[in-house]
Formats: sequence, C-alpha cells, structure tokens
Amino acid sequence: MKDSPTRHLALQGASNFRDLGGYPTTDGRMTRWRHIFRSNHLGQLTAADVEIVRALGVKSAFDFRGLEERAAGVCVVNEITVHSLPIEPTVVAGLRAELARGTLTAPVALELMRESYRNYVRHNTHSFRALFGHLLEDHAPLVIHCTAGKDRTGFASALILHALGVADEVIAEDYLLTNQHYKRDAAAATDLPEDVRNAIGKVEASYLAAAFEAVSKDYGDLETYLRDGLKLGTSEQAALKERYLQS
Repeated sequence: MKDSPTRHLALQGASNFRDLGGYPTTDGRMTRWRHIFRSNHLGQLTAADVEIVRALGVKSAFDFRGLEERAAGVCVVNEITVHSLPIEPTVVAGLRAELARGTLTAPVALELMRESYRNYVRHNTHSFRALFGHLLEDHAPLVIHCTAGKDRTGFASALILHALGVADEVIAEDYLLTNQHYKRDAAAATDLPEDVRNAIGKVEASYLAAAFEAVSKDYGDLETYLRDGLKLGTSEQAALKERYLQS
C-alpha cells in the first residue's frame, strides 16, 4: 500500500507522534487514516511542528497526564482544545522508594511497570471511559497523549483498536512501534541506575499483557470490560466503528 499516508510523523519537538489509521479489522474494514493520533505531550513543539499539526486539522487533545506533568508542558497549539483525563504517574516514585530501600533492580522496575498497567484497569478505568465518551462526541482529527506517549497512551490506543475490531496481533504491533519512535528524555530520572532507566524507557509486551490480565481478573473478559467498564454497549461500539472505520 505505497499510497498510504505516513504512520509516524517525525516532529522535532515531539516523540512517537503517529496515526492509528490503516489497520485492518476482523470484519474486513480498516481504521480511518488521519482521524486519531497518539503522541507524547505537545508542550515542546517547534514552530514547524505546529504547522504540521495544524495541517492535520487536529482540534482536540485528550491528555492523561497528572497535575504536575500538565503544568510542566502546556500544549503550544492554540487551536487545540485540551481535555484532561488525569492518571497520576506512579512508577518513578515507586522506583525511588525501592532505590531508598536498596532493593532496586531492573526486574523490580519491570514489575513496577506491569503493576502500573494493572492499575490502569483497577483504578483509572473512569479516565478511559471518559475518553470513549469524547470519541463518540468530539470531531476528529484528534490526538491522545500523556507525557511520554507510551504507557497510558499505549493502553488507551490498544483499547480503541480493540473496540474497533482490530486483531490482537496487530494491536500488539502498534503498541511495540513505540520502541522504534520514542525518544527518551535524557534529563529525566537521572538519579536512577541506567539499567532501570532502560527498563522504563521502552515498552514490553508483558506490560500490555498485565493490563489485559487485570481486565480478565476484574471483568471476566474484554467484551465485558468494554460494556461495563467503558460503557460501550452494542450501539456505542457500532457508532465508534461508523465514525472511525472505512469500508
């Protein structure tokens, strides 16, 4: 499909800004290009980046960052309406607590990452439910993001693709694309050991799997989570597909 739009947009002041379009669904359709984007935060876009984002027509951003994170990087595109769906970060604080106890290792860091994903389901389902409410009401093009655009945003993107009928293996591929396009902030968490920073500076299939394990444990299966957790009944799922799929 050489005529497809570019999935990853290499912005100078953002990392991992990419399109969720062009993915096949199990019923033979495809996610629409240039409707839903995922990214890291939009607080460091250059003037040239802003022009690219404007040309895409992005008018809404759904921001999973916590209070301090939002204050540290305010969206620089004036036309974008930012909707805050806060999920406070927990991993770095947890890592520092382990460091203070002298128990911090890379495997400990990986398990803290997995636990944070489980907590998206246990404690933050309301934020993802609010996102889907917006997806049913707001007008695309839109962007979803957090600070790094890989974990909270990665789980949200996986949920969107699931709700639209994209196959599990394709969702996993999209999730892992972060490891190609995410640029780590070299100044972040410099007090942590390098192997630990490496562990939290990428995504792993086991992270996303941990979230879906929590879905199974708390809701039984993904369809029940979509219906009861995210309030996506049959009609809402049909409306999402009508809006975000092409035949």
